[in-house]
Amino acid sequence: MVNRMENSGIRENGGKEPYKSGFVTLIGRPNVGKSTLMNRLIGQKIAITSNKPQTTRGRIRTVLTLEEGQIVFLDTPGIHKSRNKLGEYMVNVAEHTLEEADVILWLVEPTTYIGAGERHIIEELKKVKTPVILVINKTDTVKKDEILLFIDTYRRELDFEEIVPVSALKGYHTDELVKCIFKYLPEGEAFFDEDTITDQPMRQIAAELIREKALRLLEEEIPHGIAVSIESMKEIGKICHIEATIVCEKESHKGIIIGKGGLMLKKIGSSARREIEGLLEMQVNLRLWVKVKKDWRDSDYLLKNFGYNQKDISGS
Repeated sequence: MVNRMENSGIRENGGKEPYKSGFVTLIGRPNVGKSTLMNRLIGQKIAITSNKPQTTRGRIRTVLTLEEGQIVFLDTPGIHKSRNKLGEYMVNVAEHTLEEADVILWLVEPTTYIGAGERHIIEELKKVKTPVILVINKTDTVKKDEILLFIDTYRRELDFEEIVPVSALKGYHTDELVKCIFKYLPEGEAFFDEDTITDQPMRQIAAELIREKALRLLEEEIPHGIAVSIESMKEIGKICHIEATIVCEKESHKGIIIGKGGLMLKKIGSSARREIEGLLEMQVNLRLWVKVKKDWRDSDYLLKNFGYNQKDISGS
């Protein structure tokens, strides 16, 4: 965790424009590319990504510091109809950040059809006075001459400050998006020092990376109901020793996660270890276990243990 800098007035940019800083929340339906966009904008992978919806479960805060100012991004879970207490937590996190942000980025896919999920978000956005920038993502998947049709479709629904077509995956027009964001941020000092990328504890990032590898390698074999708990994380000499538990809901899922002869668990561990080593810039010894916790997604006690605490939403 990092410390905030003293907020002692406006810092001038070498005689140029006043320094700006503020909070920008990314919202949208599941699987529209919020985490991919945030990782692209800060130039480093912090939020996990997968082709499965609702990958992000909590609010992930990352920092982009440039000469003209500092943007603190709040990547949120996709807004969706919740089916359990974990789902309720995720939706509460996403909707609560609308009240905290200086700018809202609403990510949508390139389409002329606005479904029920998007209409729910539109109604939520009508309640706030925060500037909203519509980001049409995944434009690398459509023809250029179709983009104007998508812009026109959404323009009729809400009075956006800006509409920016991008490709988070390819990096198209993401620099232009950053420029647009700065236009609507208030003047003020940085909230974090210039070397900060995230205020998330490394234990939490490590747990999320392990969960990402499990989601990707298991593909459709088990439901989305897995969590990862870091039992211990210690640096001894030049090696970081991590012990973690993958939690699932059924005994049958446990067998799939472990795999024949422990092969799947070894694949998950090896893939996660390499990425954690890249972030820590040191050797990692990762040991994984698998435990069954039936219906953990509907248990207040277990949700809190895994870091999904409803009481923390308004206080964090």
